[in-house]
Amino acid sequence: MANRNKRANGAEHIYDTFIVGAGISGLAAAITLNRTGYQNFKIIEQSDRVGGTWRENTYPGCGCDVPSSLYSYSFAPSNQWSHLFSRQPEILAYLEKVSDDFGITPLIEFNNELNEARWDEQRHLWQLDTQQGRYLSKTVVFATGPITESVIPDIPGLDTFGGEMFHSARWNHDYDLTGKRIAVIGTGASAIQFVPRIQPQAKELHVFQRTAPWVLPKPDMELGETSKKLISRYPAIQSSWRKAVASSLNVVNFGLRNPAFLKPVNMAARQLLKLQIRDPELRRAVTPNFDIGCKRLLFANDYYDALQADNTSLIPSGLVEVEGNTVIAANGERREVDVIIWGTGFDVSHPPIGAKVFNAKGERWADLWKDSSPEAYLGTALKDSPNAFLVLGPNVLVYDSFIRLAEAQINYIVDGLWKIKKEGISRLSIKPGVLKYHNQQVQKHLKTTVFNAGGCSSYYLDQNGRNFAAWPWSLGALMRKLNTFSLKDYDSVAL
Repeated sequence: MANRNKRANGAEHIYDTFIVGAGISGLAAAITLNRTGYQNFKIIEQSDRVGGTWRENTYPGCGCDVPSSLYSYSFAPSNQWSHLFSRQPEILAYLEKVSDDFGITPLIEFNNELNEARWDEQRHLWQLDTQQGRYLSKTVVFATGPITESVIPDIPGLDTFGGEMFHSARWNHDYDLTGKRIAVIGTGASAIQFVPRIQPQAKELHVFQRTAPWVLPKPDMELGETSKKLISRYPAIQSSWRKAVASSLNVVNFGLRNPAFLKPVNMAARQLLKLQIRDPELRRAVTPNFDIGCKRLLFANDYYDALQADNTSLIPSGLVEVEGNTVIAANGERREVDVIIWGTGFDVSHPPIGAKVFNAKGERWADLWKDSSPEAYLGTALKDSPNAFLVLGPNVLVYDSFIRLAEAQINYIVDGLWKIKKEGISRLSIKPGVLKYHNQQVQKHLKTTVFNAGGCSSYYLDQNGRNFAAWPWSLGALMRKLNTFSLKDYDSVAL
């Protein structure tokens, strides 16, 4: 393995910080380090451009279900959004512009994937082996995100399928869906966006639904040039808009933490379904059997219309077998199709970064997560993983903007990086007692939230039935926790 740290004089270059990933959180980390005058850091990205999940997901209809005023960095507001809820192409363009405007793009080493990261206990350094060589760094920020590893279920007979097949996160834009018999597997956040886009093209569209989701109307509208000019001329409009959206999401999060307050919303949503779905049988099939909010809230204005189209059929059952070009549901229904599109989401409980990181004991994160649920302190610091920080790790998900959440977490991490530098700390690791108590409290308070008590089995729950994802309190409480990096929560060794 070539050592990329070698200088001309043969000495090793050791970075103060190494950032893995140039998506939402990786860009936030690099920008925040730059803005605070922190130098000697490195950022790598496995792809040839920034953007993370917004670079990878290009399926028809892809967009954000958090209003664009809040789905943007606080330090880089935009007046160019075309809608209240922005679309994938403009989110990606926004992230690329921010990267350029803040001088980060030239700093990124593109087309360089991390192969393995190991902690060197003797030297108190991270050894990072990448496609382009080996690096050494005092600290590392893993900003690879939780929504990266697309999932295709292991279905018997799948290898016998003779048609076209792809996951929504790997959309084949070269394949013409016109006049095709299409099977869509899954009815999650991606499927409800692309199903209405492909339905007019299909000869037959068969949607396999294992569990009916709650799909609420999306209060979207187009922002014309007049609106953009007003927002540009009066920044206070955007600031007020951002605050109003944040306040409304606080109300939603209060309901998720206190399911009793969601009962009227459940009733209203059921009544709304009567207005949206004419056919009683179809209405019964798409009516969820769990409390609203237990699974991710979905928003769309055209999904139910697409399900009621003449060329669409809903199979209220999961796919269990494939025989040649025939797809078979658990309820016995069979359909012959030309193409299978997987809308089956991501392996959020086993982020791919876990397979590449070895802690101070030489244990791979992914191996530890096989039998026991992943744990972290404030979704950031993991056991026996000195000088390493994970962004959007276990138990920090709040129904809010991922950008706002990542930004708060990055501010905490950067505060910690500066304290490591100023205090001359060579090894910093979360105290076992702090980690244990924090996670005991998280799991205790999650028991009464809708995520755990709402009657569903969501991706928030891992193979052990433990909620590894959600934060049980308000976003404000999380941001207060992340406001200051407290060294008393960590064991440290000075240089």
